[in-house]
Order: sequence, then structure tokens, then C-alpha cells
Amino acid sequence: MKPAINLASWPGSVHRVLRRAFFLCLIAASLAASAEPAGLPADNPLNKQAPDFTLTGFDGQTIRVAAFRGKVVLLNFWATWCAPCRVEMPIFATWQRQYGPQGFTVIGICMDDDAAPARRLVDRLKLNYPTAMGDENLAARFGGVLGLPLTFLIDRNGVVRARFQGEADAKKLESQVRQLLAEPRAH
Repeated sequence: MKPAINLASWPGSVHRVLRRAFFLCLIAASLAASAEPAGLPADNPLNKQAPDFTLTGFDGQTIRVAAFRGKVVLLNFWATWCAPCRVEMPIFATWQRQYGPQGFTVIGICMDDDAAPARRLVDRLKLNYPTAMGDENLAARFGGVLGLPLTFLIDRNGVVRARFQGEADAKKLESQVRQLLAEPRAH
């Protein structure tokens, strides 16, 4: 059996360093506990009314988020160069087919600089939900889009209920979609 460490035999400078480190850790922990969730921008729309916007979709139709009140909306910011985006998009198309009749819709917002590659990808993936080009102004209204994909779930009342940064866990995201679909719309 190893002998116990005898801290009393350590030099005084080591004791001081350990004490300081301990107190700095306590201070850092208390500051972290009082802060907002890590990584969320100050103007994050979570648990607030979703910012309204109007865009023209790749199919020429007008997309206005407020027009989807009464439906659960999965709002997905993506780009053609984003590998995780390209993984999620066919899953979202499947959910659109599966849950659409229950009052669910996906809206895809491409953050590319050029619409041509985005249109080609939408056509190639045969996406069955509204897609359009976004811009920095729209991104700012949703707290900034600093990484892709970025997905929001909006409930039937137009309130942003969840935010997923990066490739979302599909099972967790689908579970939340089902949960929101089961909730009644407030009048």
C-alpha cells in the first residue's frame, strides 16, 4: 500500500499556489453558474416570438414565417459547402412528408453567397419544403448565424422553443418535433 501524501511536508510556496488555484476555480465556477447558457448570443430568440421575415423561395413562392402560425416550424440555416447540412436536409424532407399532415413544416434558409449552387442542391436532393436565400440581416434577427447548420424549432404559437447549433442529434430533434406537434395552439 502506498503511503498517504503528506501535504505538510511540501514547501510553503506550493501551499500558496494550490490555495490560489482552488479559490480561482471557485470564483470561475460561481461566475459560470450565474451566466447565460454558454455560446448563446445576447439577442438569442429562444423562448421569444420568432422574428418575422418574408423571402422569395427558389420556387418563386413567398415564404413568410408568420404565415405558418398554427404549425410547428423547423427553421434550418444551411449552406451548400456544409457537410452536416447535406446530411440533415434529406432527413428534414422525410419529416416534412411524415409530419406535414399533422401541422409541421420545414423552412430551409441557404446562407451561400450565390443562389445557383443552392438551387442545384435543392433540386438534386428533391427537397419538398420551402427554401430560400438568406442574408446577414436575417441571420442577425435570429441572434447571428456563426456556424452551420443552425436549426430552430418554432411552436404553433410562433415561439422559438429550441435551438440546435451544428449537426443536430436527429432522434432528439425528432422527439422535440413530436412533442411540439402534440401541444395545442394557445388562442
